[in-house]
Amino acid sequence: MQISVDVWLRGEVHATTHVLPEIPRGPGDWTDEDVADLLVGMLRLMNTTRNPTADPDGPVVLRGFSWIVNPFEAGGVVVAIEMSLGAAVAGPFNVPERDLNEKIQRVIDAERKAAGAASPGTIH
Repeated sequence: MQISVDVWLRGEVHATTHVLPEIPRGPGDWTDEDVADLLVGMLRLMNTTRNPTADPDGPVVLRGFSWIVNPFEAGGVVVAIEMSLGAAVAGPFNVPERDLNEKIQRVIDAERKAAGAASPGTIH
């Protein structure tokens, strides 16, 4: 399944549309790894849109951004990410909003737990 992502960078007047690498399963069958791939892909697109010479496969940490799963007027839901760099919106996906919310939260919680185990102390 090809996924379209609209990226808007702060200071720009127009968004640009990009396509993420294919995720083999449909949204209703996504695993936590698929959801992580979606989020990481969206963040990488934001970075390479701002910095075209950046490594498109560079490291990504799933912290420091806000996200929401929101109903789409034509049906399905979209995933939106916002951070100081700008925003990215992917979708729409034909999956219940609650299910996708739960999967995203689980992926982000696992990332935080792994980061906490790797580096003790509080990160601000």
